Amino acid sequence: MTGMVGSVTRQRYDELVKLGRDWVAEMSSVQWRLGDAAGEIEPMRAHGGVNPPGSEELFTVSEALRMFAEDVGLAYTTVRDYRWVASRWPKEHRRADVSHTIHKILASIPDEEERFEAVASPPAHPRGGPARWTHDSAKRIVGWKVDTPESVQEKVDAIHDLAADDQVAAKVTTDFLRRPAVASKAMADDTARHAVNEAQFDRFRQEAAFVQDEAAPLPQLARMEHSVQFMDLVAACTQFVVTAGRIVPNLRGGPFDDAERETVLHGLSRVRASADWIENAVTRGEVDLDEQLQKLLKGSGE
Repeated sequence: MTGMVGSVTRQRYDELVKLGRDWVAEMSSVQWRLGDAAGEIEPMRAHGGVNPPGSEELFTVSEALRMFAEDVGLAYTTVRDYRWVASRWPKEHRRADVSHTIHKILASIPDEEERFEAVASPPAHPRGGPARWTHDSAKRIVGWKVDTPESVQEKVDAIHDLAADDQVAAKVTTDFLRRPAVASKAMADDTARHAVNEAQFDRFRQEAAFVQDEAAPLPQLARMEHSVQFMDLVAACTQFVVTAGRIVPNLRGGPFDDAERETVLHGLSRVRASADWIENAVTRGEVDLDEQLQKLLKGSGE
């Protein structure tokens, strides 16, 4: 490890850490006392509770706490949070070696016994040494988003947050897809590949419409329309295969009755007829429908 941490020596850094922990302990002690005082002024009550009978001045909870906050020079929300955290941690379960901030995060654990056990069982410290709570390790326990992502999923979640805007997401995706390894893994995902194909087909359609609007020369327009038709045909075949691949593996263990089986088999006959029709159109240029095929594709043929 280097002899310097920031602008100070390692020895001075360790001294400041020790002092900092003492200061945090003092600050936490004050936060606990303020929370207990707020709880004494307005004890926690069930949602919709009322003031005790016989009160001469019927302050609401927020009015009483707001007055206390103003008189001690704090924000109402700060006093309200201190009161709630104090209510979640009876004095005998508060840890002097754990900051008030960590107690506040762990206070969201619903089960009381689990909460008290958690605060007494800190995870391993990320930089080694004795087990000690950090802001992020407490957030992981309660399922909150961390400040410094470490796992793959945490980093993915952080990227999603930063790329919530479609314009930003498009720019990031474009940059990532320029990396061959990323593009290869992305295209291995059926959903992602289908989305890219659909976007590409939409772009072809837009280009064809633009060319037509601009009165492009007939050969160029015909070629563009042919490209669109080609891509649409490929997309239709791909979509069928992808959909079948998603559905068929889940059919095990669920036998069909006679009516269901007949419906599926009739649908398959239409699929086979369509496939033969496509093959003839592509290989022989035969695009016309005979009467029997026309009935079959409409669902009325046998």
